[in-house]
Amino acid sequence: MGENNADQENNRLAQRIATILNDARASYATHNRKLKELSLLRSKTPSLSLFFSAFSKTLTPLFDFQRRLALAERTVAFVSAFAAARDPASDSDAFLEFFLRFLLHAAASANRTARFRACQIISEIILLLPDDAEVSNDVWDEVIECMKLRVRDKIPGVRTFAIRALSRFANDTANSDILDLFLEQLSLEQNADVRKMIVLSLPPSTATSQVIIDCTLDVSESVRKAAYCVLANKFPLQSLSIKLRTVILQRGLADRSVAVSKECFKLLRDEWLTKYCNGDPLELLKFLDVETYESVGETVMQTLLKADLVKLQNGASIQQYIASNGDAEDGNSVHCTPSIQLIEPEASLYWRTVCKHLQSEAHAKGSDAAATMGTEAEVYAAEASDKNDLLEKILPATVDDYIELVRAHINAGSIHRFTCRQLLLLGAMFNFSDATNRKSAGAFLQELLHKPPEHEIDNEGNVVVIGDGLSFGGDADWAEAVARLAKKVHAAHGEFEEIVLAIIEELAQPCRERTADYVQWMHCLSLIGLLLRSAKSMRFLQGKAIEPAELLQSLLLPGAKHAHLDVQRIAVRCLGLFGLLERKPSAELLKQLRISYIKGPHSISVEACKALIDLGMWHGPQEVDRMLKPDISCQITSEKKSFSPVNFSDSEVDSDVETLDLLFGGFENDNWANSSTSNEDECVHAVLGEGFAKILLLSDNYPSIPASLHPVILSKLIYLYFSDESDHLQRLKQCLSVFFEHYPRLHANHKSCISKAFIPVIRSMWPGIFGNSGGSPFMVSQMRKRAVHASRFMLQMMQVPLYVKETQPESENGSTEMPQVIDSCAELPFDCGEEGLALRIAIEVTSFHSKKTAAEKSYVSALCRVLALLQFRLSEQGPIKLMRRLLGRIVECVSTEKELVKELNRMAEHLMKIDRQPDQEFLQDEVNLILGKLEIDFNLDLDGSVAMPQTPAVGLPRTRVSRRRVRIEDDSSNDEDENSPASTVPASATQQTVRSRSQRASKTVAMSKISATKSVRIDDIEEQEEEDDSDVTSEDSDE
Repeated sequence: MGENNADQENNRLAQRIATILNDARASYATHNRKLKELSLLRSKTPSLSLFFSAFSKTLTPLFDFQRRLALAERTVAFVSAFAAARDPASDSDAFLEFFLRFLLHAAASANRTARFRACQIISEIILLLPDDAEVSNDVWDEVIECMKLRVRDKIPGVRTFAIRALSRFANDTANSDILDLFLEQLSLEQNADVRKMIVLSLPPSTATSQVIIDCTLDVSESVRKAAYCVLANKFPLQSLSIKLRTVILQRGLADRSVAVSKECFKLLRDEWLTKYCNGDPLELLKFLDVETYESVGETVMQTLLKADLVKLQNGASIQQYIASNGDAEDGNSVHCTPSIQLIEPEASLYWRTVCKHLQSEAHAKGSDAAATMGTEAEVYAAEASDKNDLLEKILPATVDDYIELVRAHINAGSIHRFTCRQLLLLGAMFNFSDATNRKSAGAFLQELLHKPPEHEIDNEGNVVVIGDGLSFGGDADWAEAVARLAKKVHAAHGEFEEIVLAIIEELAQPCRERTADYVQWMHCLSLIGLLLRSAKSMRFLQGKAIEPAELLQSLLLPGAKHAHLDVQRIAVRCLGLFGLLERKPSAELLKQLRISYIKGPHSISVEACKALIDLGMWHGPQEVDRMLKPDISCQITSEKKSFSPVNFSDSEVDSDVETLDLLFGGFENDNWANSSTSNEDECVHAVLGEGFAKILLLSDNYPSIPASLHPVILSKLIYLYFSDESDHLQRLKQCLSVFFEHYPRLHANHKSCISKAFIPVIRSMWPGIFGNSGGSPFMVSQMRKRAVHASRFMLQMMQVPLYVKETQPESENGSTEMPQVIDSCAELPFDCGEEGLALRIAIEVTSFHSKKTAAEKSYVSALCRVLALLQFRLSEQGPIKLMRRLLGRIVECVSTEKELVKELNRMAEHLMKIDRQPDQEFLQDEVNLILGKLEIDFNLDLDGSVAMPQTPAVGLPRTRVSRRRVRIEDDSSNDEDENSPASTVPASATQQTVRSRSQRASKTVAMSKISATKSVRIDDIEEQEEEDDSDVTSEDSDE
């Protein structure tokens, strides 16, 4: 009777707990009340173990419920809150320990749902648990160790909640291994939700700041958004370096996702601007070092202005820096005019962006007023007038005041150069229609253009010009600002060119007389470059102080032959700009560029290479060659299959060498692979790669370039993209990545080009074949992996769909969207599709002999793995039949690799199913037609069988039967039936049969090994590697 009463009491307790849980899962509003009821029930229960037993049994069905419905989530939240709640009336700490041990047991279960629910509840409890909870250290150690194991669970949901549970312990220095575990898993994690949880769980420190910022480039939008959320909540503005601040804003404000950009803007507005800078944009700019990161500062100001977060204080303007002599500060009177107060760099950028914003707003409102009528037009006109009035209050009152302000900063020295350039850009907002203003500004420009470049003397007594050595003033941005102001002041047609040429005529006098020094040459040529870059046509240069022909003969060509390398470099840059303005490039100019390209130092060759590529793309390669050799044939050399080799060691430059041959030959010059000292991202190979990528993208504009050369160019670009030398050329890598993204989508002929380039690329990259060098086993392995990576990359380019040929659609707001993509594989001819690539690979594989070296075997194996990934369309019956003929010979080439043979057999079965007429005779004319379209010369034996060869028998490992097992089987058989036929067979006969089978299997294995022995071309170590693992490239797909 006592046991029955206890059971009834337990059942009643379980029913009451179940009732409370059912009520709690209905709504979150009942949780507080139900928590009190359940706590009261626990306190009234005579034994805690009795209550926990009933509680755990009632909760067990939750661990089998797979779907994440709201009912289950509310139950989890209620149970977690109950376990984490502190109740002095009951032994809540002991209950928590019991419950945690119960959850740890479930977390180690083989059931994925049980592990998921256990980790979910544990994470909720840990986050809700107050700091004064009394739980033994042993329990916490068990929880931490269990969650560490679950972080590597195969179920993403389990990993997510395990990381969430450990996040509270990651801040503890005693648990530094948790932080190391998070950082390790973040680099390996494939699931976006898990990566997001890791980012949210990382504590703020110098070790995690860079990791979190790197996550702003994650492919997942949620991870990027979480990264900005963590940066806003955990990292104060002062704790981040200037570089990290600018990287965060540069990436976030320009993110392609609206949600991510909004999160970054929230960080900028709520945290950095409001919390740390008291809403003052000027203070925020001081945290960003606008002199170094000008574009970031400008983006921040534009964002704040669009959000109407820039509030101009009363009386704040540029005019406050222009005071009377008595108001000047003593500290500034030493360096500038007493009436001018020098402007800080942050303030100069601030006022320039504010004035630009006001001017654009006034222009937009004025346009709206002109496009509307009535009251609406009056409102727009009033708003435009208010913007213009505010702009006038901010800008200096007169042009003379503006000029004095700029002159004061110029005279203050190079330390104020950034501010001076910002002020020069403000000049575009003034009205120079008045003759007096134009005269004052013109006199200031004369002074500015006559100013020689800044220079200094080094320790050896040599004069060194400060700056990039190419642009006027030593800086491209400075030259652009001066040119904008000059064209604004001298806005009439040809007036700008007339003024600048008059100054060049004056500066060119000592250069003509050969009495000019290095600095004078640089000053004159930099001003010529400013003119050529800003001029729209050569006709604006004619009839002025110095004619274009005289400019070329007396300054540019002599400058390209000057003894000083800096003079040569800027002269070659000017020659390229001069050629772009000519209707037809002059022969002397082209010859000098070719000489500088071949014989000049690396920095000179880079500039000459840029000039030749620009002239070739602007005028056309054939027109450039015709200017060098007028009697050249006008016909397109469509039969040209490769570029002519160029010997760069010849002392004389042969004009018969075509421009494209000369440029492409630069790839073979290994001395040009390294970057120049002036710019880490510039070398001849990088310039050539970028130029030829543009030529391929715009190949329709250059019919003089034979289409047969396109695969050759593409092969070189792919090889360059995957080569080691391009690792340090970030600009080239970015350029080629964009090129490879768009090139296969633009035209079907581009896919044909990729198909033709596939085999040459892999041949050139695979070590140990066709004369390619090998090396150590590690180097050979790395080279093979790189080649396999390239093959998969080209396969992806073949499989991407084409862009729609129609014009780009416009959205409702008028912005053009990305070109739409359609799956147009059915429209492609077979030579442009995967069928053509498959046939090229198949013919390449069958061209190898039966006896292959280790390098050849690995090469053939890699090709076959790509072949197994290609698909054939039902409409291409001819290529299907041809591939069925070739597959048998392909399987014979890789017969020793069982997995690869299985894939090829599956491919053969699929081709047999889609072959509509498998018994129809395949004629030689059909074969010749297919091979002719592929431009391949191959002899196919049509008399051979289409059936796949049988897979050679591979010896199975000997089955080892233990003596104990044999003895037990013999005893059991004797006990069961001594008169059975099996029992009368002697044991020696059975052993003899097993032994004879094992001998036959061993003989088969030995014969297969003897027949598979091959000679090695690279070295014996490589052959050993191949024998140990013939599937050398199977793991490379994950690279």
